[in-house]
Amino acid sequence: MEINVLWAVAVLLIGLMLRLNAMVVTLIAALSAASFSGLSFGDTLSLIGQEARDKRFLLMLLLVLPLVSALEQSGLRQYLQQRFAASQRASLSAVLSIYFLVRQTAAALGLTSIGGHAHSVRPLLVPMAEAVAQRDHPVSESALMRLRAFCAGTDNVALFFGEDIFLAFGALADPLRIALKRVPFGVALGKIFPGQHVGQLLVGLAD
Repeated sequence: MEINVLWAVAVLLIGLMLRLNAMVVTLIAALSAASFSGLSFGDTLSLIGQEARDKRFLLMLLLVLPLVSALEQSGLRQYLQQRFAASQRASLSAVLSIYFLVRQTAAALGLTSIGGHAHSVRPLLVPMAEAVAQRDHPVSESALMRLRAFCAGTDNVALFFGEDIFLAFGALADPLRIALKRVPFGVALGKIFPGQHVGQLLVGLAD
């Protein structure tokens, strides 16, 4: 039965690879997993309703989205781009590194809601990074898309490593030992993408 449930993962991957609607694909995958597990349709709806009730506090995060929309309508992105485009001291590696440090420190203290793609990366980090990347050299649209993905990856990696130490509620294992075990991976990333070469990498992608 456990192996059959994995077919739901295949449904999810195929749907996302075909770039279908993510919500519809996720719902179909969830229903498929329930079906493969032997749950009836009624039991499935009951389980979904119970989980939605128990996790209803997560809906509070949706209140941030109207605020972000209002700020963008008021010109937040344009203001950040103008400020960082005029600053000669700001560099792409510095912008990403500072965000990474703040995001990781907050996650280590249990404040994982500080930061995120919807309310931090898109309205704040991306405009700053784009302004710095385009300040001295023209950057193609494909390079900008990769830059936005790099910004999202910065948030993901910072959150991942920050949650590893999770000092607010205490990690199940020794936080120092967990951090030390991540050092080889961090060193490997540093060798592949040194901070001082991030800007050169993106400028090299420009036409």
